[in-house]
Amino acid sequence: MRYRNILLKLSGEALSGFREFGINPVQVQSIARQIKNVKKKGVRIAVVIGGGNIFRGFTGTASGIDRTTADYMGMLATVINSLALQNALERINVATRVQSAIGMERIAEPYIRRRAIRHMEKGRVVIFAAGTGNPYFTTDTAAALRAIEIGSQVLLKATKVDGVYSDDPVRNPRAVRFKKIRYIDILDRGLKVMDSTAISLCMENKLPVIVFNLGKKGSLESIMKGESVGTVVC
Repeated sequence: MRYRNILLKLSGEALSGFREFGINPVQVQSIARQIKNVKKKGVRIAVVIGGGNIFRGFTGTASGIDRTTADYMGMLATVINSLALQNALERINVATRVQSAIGMERIAEPYIRRRAIRHMEKGRVVIFAAGTGNPYFTTDTAAALRAIEIGSQVLLKATKVDGVYSDDPVRNPRAVRFKKIRYIDILDRGLKVMDSTAISLCMENKLPVIVFNLGKKGSLESIMKGESVGTVVC
């Protein structure tokens, strides 16, 4: 395995599958199996999940909800998704811990960096819920922050497309996929890969990001082997 310590960033939509919203149990089980296959190779895995399949902060703001309140609602949505993935992993005998940036001791541990690292050393998958615990920060930023804190070798950004394109490939068939792109080029071009705060954190700390399609069978394991999959941001 090329990588031994990774952080996997999942969008909330990754759990909904072909549904417009909510959680698709079949899709969640599929993701859990991919994580298990990689974990069996001795890879330490942490996960950050978005909440867009349930609630998005900026959508709530557009509906007249105060931005801070809307962002907290979005954080709670990520906790729901985290518990769903934890359940799916434990059903296939993968020891998992959920750590939340917002205190809710009855259902999740509080986020403690040293405890998270210790869980991973013991072979447990750690799911970081509730973003950073602060409004105005996305789960992409939370993923970059947690990856840096726990010493991940790479941040894997799972999407529905197979990498970073020069434009939206759905709207523009002429869009070109990059095999490798620099952090600064992401920022200069305004490409919607991750928000600028997350990209800046990765750039400052030299944390590589691989953007790939999790829906493509075996893609996660191929990345672990060092094969060329998706787009590398470095």
